[in-house]
Amino acid sequence: MSGDTGTTSVAPPPGETEPGHGVRIVVEYCEPCGFEATYLELASAVKEQYPGIEIESRLGGTGAFEIEINGQLVFSKLENGGFPYEKDLIEAIRRASNGEPLEKITNSRPPCVIL
Repeated sequence: MSGDTGTTSVAPPPGETEPGHGVRIVVEYCEPCGFEATYLELASAVKEQYPGIEIESRLGGTGAFEIEINGQLVFSKLENGGFPYEKDLIEAIRRASNGEPLEKITNSRPPCVIL
């Protein structure tokens, strides 16, 4: 195996697109509330699963952590009171990338834990 660098290409085979390609996510969050770290954590998990996805962040109003997929609101912290579980967002992205209808994410984890 002369010349093998040990790196693995993650590019899809010719004619295929990367998982998540064509799916656009917009996350609107409240920066003064300290939600940027949650956004970055979620964006990292999504990019790991779907490298071809487009994620945009916007600054939102007080308490906001809203997620749109292809222009459709799929999660609202203002409605649910917490943050989305990564697995629920990943499932919504899978549905969007397969052209399936999106459903609103209603499960949420608490925004903070008081010890």
